[in-house]
Amino acid sequence: MSAPLTSIAIIGGGTAGWMAAAALSRVLGRSVAITLVESEAIGTVGVGEATIPPIQAFNALLGIDEDDFVRATQGSFKLGIEFVDWGAKGERYFHPFGVYGIDFGPIPFEAMWHRLRAAGAAAPLDAYSICAAAAQGNRFQRPLDPPGNTPLHHVGYAFHFDAALYAAYLRRIAEAAGVARREGQVVDVTRDAGDGRIDSVTLAAGGQVAADFFIDCSGFRSLLLGETLGSVFQDWSHWLPNDRAVAVPSANAGPPTPYTRSTARAAGWQWRIPLQHRIGNGYVFSSAHCSEDDATATLLANLDGAPLADPRVLRFRTGRRQDCWVGNCVGLGLSTGFLEPLESTSIHLIQAGIARLLEMLPGRDPDPAMVRRYNRLMAAEFDGIRDFIILHFHATARDDTPYWDHVRTMTVPDTLAERLAEYRATGRVYREADDLFTRTSWLAVLDGQGVRAAGHDPLAMAMPLDEARERLARIAAVTAAAAGRMPAHGAFIAAHCAAPIASPA
Repeated sequence: MSAPLTSIAIIGGGTAGWMAAAALSRVLGRSVAITLVESEAIGTVGVGEATIPPIQAFNALLGIDEDDFVRATQGSFKLGIEFVDWGAKGERYFHPFGVYGIDFGPIPFEAMWHRLRAAGAAAPLDAYSICAAAAQGNRFQRPLDPPGNTPLHHVGYAFHFDAALYAAYLRRIAEAAGVARREGQVVDVTRDAGDGRIDSVTLAAGGQVAADFFIDCSGFRSLLLGETLGSVFQDWSHWLPNDRAVAVPSANAGPPTPYTRSTARAAGWQWRIPLQHRIGNGYVFSSAHCSEDDATATLLANLDGAPLADPRVLRFRTGRRQDCWVGNCVGLGLSTGFLEPLESTSIHLIQAGIARLLEMLPGRDPDPAMVRRYNRLMAAEFDGIRDFIILHFHATARDDTPYWDHVRTMTVPDTLAERLAEYRATGRVYREADDLFTRTSWLAVLDGQGVRAAGHDPLAMAMPLDEARERLARIAAVTAAAAGRMPAHGAFIAAHCAAPIASPA
């Protein structure tokens, strides 16, 4: 039996490092010495974050009061993502959290909706989503508790927040729980001559940090996992060609909207993330189809308010490391790979890595079978998200620029091609095993991007058409009425979690 861990070193701060430090210290208490090494001289990528609902579970693990967290990070709430000009120019659709309607016993909601739409008797999908209806009216509230027979029980939500403020918030939690922070840049890594495990890291100012186990949060450099331990990077740029982002904050132009907006541009897409004190903006693009200067000009020409800083260009490659765990080191965040932030999955991938590490926390000598299982699960997590993101680019009618013509006609992974083929034939959507994205997510994007089903699930024939029409009409009416009773998003923030000073940072 392996001896228990006595020490863990986290190399790198930022969102990934302090999420790991806060979670590990919360679960392990002071039974394991945890040290985080970071340098003020090394910047972080964080440019303002949009998240997805699983972050609620992470915050709950830490015992975080949600209002306090939103207040401290100048945050706002998120009911989903609005996509503009993706399927075709001039079109828009909404990818909501939560669910569409309700299933009718064994009959999936989407099966009945496809049948009724073919008969000209169904409303657009947004009519059956409380999150889409609320977002359209800039409304928000948390789901009712205790639950009742109302769509207000099914409000799914996440957050927008300032990434730097979130890291600082988690740092306070972690340090209060006993995590020690060491300032400094790592200039050398010492490995055991026998088994190759990492023994220590050496800092530029002198001194070493030794530990039983290491967590690599060093960002794109992947100092431990990639450079030292040689985990191979799998490049996905042939499917996801965007390799640049230019980001800039801008002044608010009104109350924050309860959703992220993604607008397709000539060589990529632009994000809009509304916070209490500013709006986060960025243009993610392919350098093969657009220069950095042109991308910057496009971004600055499409802001809601005045820019609050100079635009900043980020360079990246999409893909993942073959293994996220090698020897006595696990990577988290950008050290393990990068999937552009189209569906706000960056923090989720950190969270998933932490959750699985806690589930499989090793002793001093990690079990090889457990390491293989961790790597298999994290690879599946990355690959499933990859397919969902590729769908947005590939399922489009746009051919107005070389960029869109390329992604529209490119060959996609077999796993995605199979999903597309099944949907086009039957309208079926599904969630396999630990898939992050739900049936609602797949249906929203497939339909929103213009993918149409030739048929529908035979289960939909089990209900008479008139009865099905009445049931869907009732769902739409109840959903609209419930959304109309929700408070304005800005009013909800003012009442519960307004930051004391909502001014430009």
